Order: sequence, then structure tokens, then C-alpha cells
Amino acid sequence: MKYEHIVFDVDGTLIDSEYSILAALVDTLKEIKGKDYTIDELRYVLGIPGAETLKLFEVKDVEYGLELWLKNMDKYKDTIKVFDGVIEVLELLNSKGYKLGIVTSKLREEFDHDFDRFDLKKYFSTIVCADDTILHKPYPEPLLKYMELNELNNKDLIYIGDTEYDYKCAKGANVDFALALWTENSHDELDAEIRLYKPLDIIKYV
Repeated sequence: MKYEHIVFDVDGTLIDSEYSILAALVDTLKEIKGKDYTIDELRYVLGIPGAETLKLFEVKDVEYGLELWLKNMDKYKDTIKVFDGVIEVLELLNSKGYKLGIVTSKLREEFDHDFDRFDLKKYFSTIVCADDTILHKPYPEPLLKYMELNELNNKDLIYIGDTEYDYKCAKGANVDFALALWTENSHDELDAEIRLYKPLDIIKYV
């Protein structure tokens, strides 16, 4: 067993929520700022914590903006799904004795809102959300917090994610990183040594 813990990002790695996040953001910015954006124009915000995203668009009442964004996501909840092969690999890793964790840029409320319906929490022993650290991805603090909670050193875990923010977070924490490339808009340009084209590819490297 090369790693004791295998840690996952959520959006674009475990669940396919891209459309719901961006479509709801389009609606939210229309209501708050009165501006029309396309989904493609907003795609760059994926991986950025929600509060930071709203600040980029000069939303003054960020708390209200987050509530509205979450409410708007309910309109698109039927578009969210678990990626094919994810549950299979989580069950396999659990059966082999690995500890599984999550490090996400979602606030705890957002995470629960999107994640609970899929009954996936049972696979994970530690979950670090944006509420748990002052600095967020791409800074290393979320992974450092995860290591602190589990009394790990940087060689005890691998982080699996799909964005540049995930990649930089892992590199900053000096943690091995695996790039998830099973998303429709995957970031194949990232210089990641470990590249995963389907969830079960994880088994080859751990």
C-alpha cells in the first residue's frame, strides 16, 4: 500500500455538477447584477470557492449571493450525477483498507446540499470544506488541514482532482497529485505525472 489516505476533490472528480453550478451562477448574476453571461464565459470559476467567485463579480452581499446561488441550483439538481465508475472504485478502495477523504472548495452547506442525495459520505472518514480553512485552493492550506486532522506526513496521501486549483494545492503541500481526466472539459494541459482517464485507473497508482 503506497498511500494510507486517498483524498478526492468533489466537483468534476466525484460528481458531475458543472452544468448546475454554472447555469445557477448565470441566473444568480442576472438577478443580482442585471448582466447576462453564458456558461462558457463563467467556466473559469470552477474550482474557486463560491464566496470568492461572487467577489470577482463585485457582488456586495456575498452571503445573500451564496443563498441565491444555492437556491438556483435546485432548478438544475436533476443534471447532477455521480461519474460512472466512481462508486465502484470507492467500494474497492474501502475494501482494500484505504482511508478515503475529501478536500473541496465548497462551503459545508453547499457540500451537503449537493452530496447528500447520492449517499456517498459513508465512504469518507475526513471531509475538509472551505469553512475549515482561512485560505483555500490553490493555496495548500486545505490539504495541510487534512494532514493535521489525520496526523499524516505528505507522503501518506495522494490528492485526486481535475483543475489547476487542485494541482497547485497539492504541489504547495508537497503531496502527490493525480489528474482526473474523465470530465467533459478536462484540463489535459496540466503537467501532472499521474493522469487518470477513468476512476478505476486510480488502482494502478496506489
